[in-house]
Amino acid sequence: MAMIKHSLIILSAMILCGISFVSCSNDDDDDYLGNWVEMGDVGKVPRTEAVCFTIENTAYVGTGYYLDEEIRLKDFWSYSAESGYWKQIASLPGVARNGAVAFSSSTKGYVGTGYDGENKLKDFYEYDPSNNTWTQKNDFAGEGRYGATAFYVNGKGFIGTGYGDVEVDSDETIPNNLSDFWSYDIATDSWEQVSSFNGSKRRNAMSFVLNDVAYVLSGYDNEYLDDMYKYDAVNDQWTELAHISDYEDDSYDDDYTIARYSAVTFVAGGKGYVTTGIQGGNSIETWEYEPSTDRWEQKTDFEGTSRYGAVAFTINDIGYVATGGNGNYSLDDVWQFNPFEEYESKD
Repeated sequence: MAMIKHSLIILSAMILCGISFVSCSNDDDDDYLGNWVEMGDVGKVPRTEAVCFTIENTAYVGTGYYLDEEIRLKDFWSYSAESGYWKQIASLPGVARNGAVAFSSSTKGYVGTGYDGENKLKDFYEYDPSNNTWTQKNDFAGEGRYGATAFYVNGKGFIGTGYGDVEVDSDETIPNNLSDFWSYDIATDSWEQVSSFNGSKRRNAMSFVLNDVAYVLSGYDNEYLDDMYKYDAVNDQWTELAHISDYEDDSYDDDYTIARYSAVTFVAGGKGYVTTGIQGGNSIETWEYEPSTDRWEQKTDFEGTSRYGAVAFTINDIGYVATGGNGNYSLDDVWQFNPFEEYESKD
């Protein structure tokens, strides 16, 4: 293959060897609040490094990489909270890819960038659920990339960071992590560069949105990054928040083990959640973020197979985690997380 099998994150030898690791965590999950319930499978093919977005009470999951057969995918599936089952919808019209990003407005979904096995991509598409059609829009205006992060806030979509090509002189580029950010105006189908991410360049960072404020954290740049920032889209301003490791002399962060990459986030009850991903090995730890205090609390460990490159979404204030990879194998299971229920083992 032109790059590597686990292309999105240039995975370490640990993962390439196909060995499954689980991060250390508290053995007594009864100490933590939150309950995981298995909810079936996504689609016909397991996958890692897929994308997802939600419109009203329906989630959409597609693209990705089928590790077992070394195949990139472009199919898409929708999950309705009302029906409780998955349905295949129109496939993404571009090339099959993994490591792309997605976001959604109240009525449309958007997918772009990624890696097709040879190229870092910048094409960009809009999905209309009312007629199950995709429309190609103007290409992402930054460098082609994969492992970026994306969110929708203040009426615009945003894509930034990731792994792309950096120009070193007029006729030479080198692959490297990125820190630039771009906004997308749906009404005009146009891109505009905004303030670059205040933290260091990175790939496979995490992001979520609470009360019209975007949060971007962690990721990888030759090490696990333990910083976190919030973004004010109205004023185009990044603000650094407390680190997500044992960084301060104060005791509040003594047990923080949140830094990771290729993890997932979702929101529920006005709080943000991080789970799965890579932190030395595949993690099952779940953490809850309270924006009013800028503090994290550990919740019940993810009960599925430890994994990286999963997707997550929220429907009716309930979080869902689906798909992902473990060693040389892709996964297609779906898990629901209610952060306010008492833990019940394997229910």
